Amino acid sequence: MSEAIETGTPDLPASNSDSPAQGLDAFPRWLRQLAQYMPICSQFVVEGNIRDVHLVRNEDGLVLQPVINCLWELLQTRGCEGLIVYDRVSGARVFPGSRQRAIEDKLGARLGESGRGRGEHSLESLRETLFQVSAARDVCCGFVIDYASRLIPSAAQLEADEHEFFAACQKLADTTHELRSPRGGRLVFNPIVWLADRTNGLPAWFVVGNDRIRTIVAHMPDQQARLAVAERLARDLPGFAEMDAQERGKATETFASLTDGLTVRAMMQIRSIALTQDLPFARIADAVRSYRVGIAENPWRQDYLRDRIRRGEQQITKSVKGQARAVRQTLDILKRSVTGLTAAQSSGSGNKPRGILFFAGPTGVGKTELAKAVTRLLFGDEQACIRFDMSEFSAEHSEARLIGSPPGYIGHDAGGELVNAVRQRPFAVVLFDEIEKAHPRILDKFLQILDDGRLTDGRGDTVYFSESVIVFTSNLGVYVSNEVGERILNVSHDNDYAEVSERILKAIKDHFRFELQRPELLNRIGDNIVVFDFIRPEIADLIMDKMLGHIAGRVQDEHDVAFEISGQARETLVEECLGDLTHGGRGIGNRLEAVLINPLARALFDFDTTPGETITVEEILEKDGTWQVVLR
Repeated sequence: MSEAIETGTPDLPASNSDSPAQGLDAFPRWLRQLAQYMPICSQFVVEGNIRDVHLVRNEDGLVLQPVINCLWELLQTRGCEGLIVYDRVSGARVFPGSRQRAIEDKLGARLGESGRGRGEHSLESLRETLFQVSAARDVCCGFVIDYASRLIPSAAQLEADEHEFFAACQKLADTTHELRSPRGGRLVFNPIVWLADRTNGLPAWFVVGNDRIRTIVAHMPDQQARLAVAERLARDLPGFAEMDAQERGKATETFASLTDGLTVRAMMQIRSIALTQDLPFARIADAVRSYRVGIAENPWRQDYLRDRIRRGEQQITKSVKGQARAVRQTLDILKRSVTGLTAAQSSGSGNKPRGILFFAGPTGVGKTELAKAVTRLLFGDEQACIRFDMSEFSAEHSEARLIGSPPGYIGHDAGGELVNAVRQRPFAVVLFDEIEKAHPRILDKFLQILDDGRLTDGRGDTVYFSESVIVFTSNLGVYVSNEVGERILNVSHDNDYAEVSERILKAIKDHFRFELQRPELLNRIGDNIVVFDFIRPEIADLIMDKMLGHIAGRVQDEHDVAFEISGQARETLVEECLGDLTHGGRGIGNRLEAVLINPLARALFDFDTTPGETITVEEILEKDGTWQVVLR
């Protein structure tokens, strides 16, 4: 028997070496490609998904095999008598299933003690063995160098003996002669296969530009392979036996679809998670989510979340004033997220973010505040809002701050701010404030996030956004450029909400289509654009009262005194703070700071207060350009 693999299921046996697979159709695509080049190449570098198991068909049917087992299955069909495997830890040894006695008799003396997994494992001894096996004419044998990326510490800075070793191997590839005639599908050379996690673990001059050294990529499992694996892994899961054929087929397709981009070993681990959590096969999606985000509990399935959203409008309007339409549209999108119907019309993998919101409208109308309110509503904690001010990412190179530096650059091992934050808190609201200020290249990253719900950082690790709500805020559409390039107002307080919404929506679509020339990003946002209205006078009064309440609370907390404002002082505040609503609630707050908070701070600083007393702002005056308060 060949080397066994731990599959956790009895119906995925290792192959029987005495019954080699017949025909290339029995092998995955990367092995078929390798077989195609065997008549013309003596050495191969196999990279990519080499630590996974792959589907191979033999007399036992469709089975899962590690890469070396797959290579042995293929080599047998080409008349190979044996296989030798080398790694820096164990040295060289004859692979189980080979014609052990024949290989040992013909090559044992050349392998020496390392042929039994012991002895010296230096590059010099490996070079000698490679040359001897490659030149052997009395035995048909393959040679696999496993963990080839770990042979040397650095491919970019070779020591003298390392350079000599790879130079010799390159010469071996160039000078090896055919050992037999290429007929009957038999091997022409004794092939040498380097298994490298990444080809940059080997010297570039060795891998690139040599026609006799072919690089083959072991691909991730495709949809067909994942379906075949899913069918086998599902048999021991709870509820599988009770399903009818249609239900099994649907659950199997879901499993295969949700594991797009994952290895077969990952699918096995997901199956183990389902068994550990006693999840029925119909809920395999929960096991996939647990594998990806590392959290067993799913907040989106909690009953309390539905109750919160039912009361959401009442709760949110306490902090977001005058945006009833925007709040209702936002809650509709959240209800879609909770019920799992996000992108339900799509036949995709279902890995998209739980919700996508694009808040647009004038400045200071509550876009960021609504994002924070949504966070409190969903997760009960405002800290679950991961916020990025996109004005900090206006330069092209700032992309590295989000996802990490590329390999080879300083700091690439640290990851990026975005991927690290989502990895630590996968159930979150991810807020991208003022998205229009980001560099267009950074916007391209959102294509993958919004479509596939995942992003790969500079270290090669994948982070999943499938449990997050993505929120963009933008002031797009409030100002537009005229024929001569001047910025002019597109909407104003004179427009009703319907006109404001129509104009802003059109301006946003034109911006993505014509200015950015990225209509594909607009398509991924879809109809999730929520347009905010201007702050109207009646709402402005409520906002100011809310801010005055915050001021009173702060004075109470800091000085243990009650705070009141007289009718006359309030009239002054209304006149000064609500006269111009161009900048919305933020503008109201800025004026309150200048007209009330600053003079109040001076007064409290200069005069001692008695805990428990009440202070009243009787009057607010402007004298010599400075605002003052009269306290009683």
